[in-house]
Amino acid sequence: MAIGEALRLIRVLHDKKSRELAEEVGISASYLSEIENGHKRPSLEIITKYAEVFDVRPSVILFFSEGLDEDSEARKYSGIRAKLLLFMSSVARCTGLGEDDNGVSDLK
Repeated sequence: MAIGEALRLIRVLHDKKSRELAEEVGISASYLSEIENGHKRPSLEIITKYAEVFDVRPSVILFFSEGLDEDSEARKYSGIRAKLLLFMSSVARCTGLGEDDNGVSDLK
């Protein structure tokens, strides 16, 4: 699911560990991992909590997630979104910040 990848990239870009964010959002670290890896779909409440933690609007998170969806028609209309997503993915790969608190990489 693209929404999980968008949430992961936002977390990584802000240099926040998954356990720390899970506590702030009010969910378990394992549930956060399942969301970010696309195994679970986040509720609107969880997306809103992510948005509060990172001081963005929920619509921004949804905007990024649309750009990650390979089948999205919106992808071809937003060159800036594609560039931002590429930048965020590059930061995550180059810094190694995509690792969880146990040192296990959650980068794809």
